Amino acid sequence: MLDISLAKIVRVIALAREYGSDGVSTRRYISELNEDEQSSLVALMWVGRGSYAPDDIEEARRLAVAEHTAPTETYLGGEPQLADMLEDGLDAMEINVADAEDHLRERP
Repeated sequence: MLDISLAKIVRVIALAREYGSDGVSTRRYISELNEDEQSSLVALMWVGRGSYAPDDIEEARRLAVAEHTAPTETYLGGEPQLADMLEDGLDAMEINVADAEDHLRERP
């Protein structure tokens, strides 16, 4: 189970696509997430890159907390394929993000 809303994940994906994973806006947004949200984001990225199976998301979250040494925004910002990996992670967990992405685009 992820401790981050789908809307926040979609926001990170959108920011990473627009500004790049190392963009100031993306990093700022990630830094403002709480620790549970950040560890969920890292775990989701790991699922998306194939390091963990979707069924192992809780183990990935625990490891993300245990191995947290650098700021999460720095770690994720160093991954040029962040947006793709997050989307792949959601796909692997059978979470459809199309509606959430459309809703995000509709906001003023």
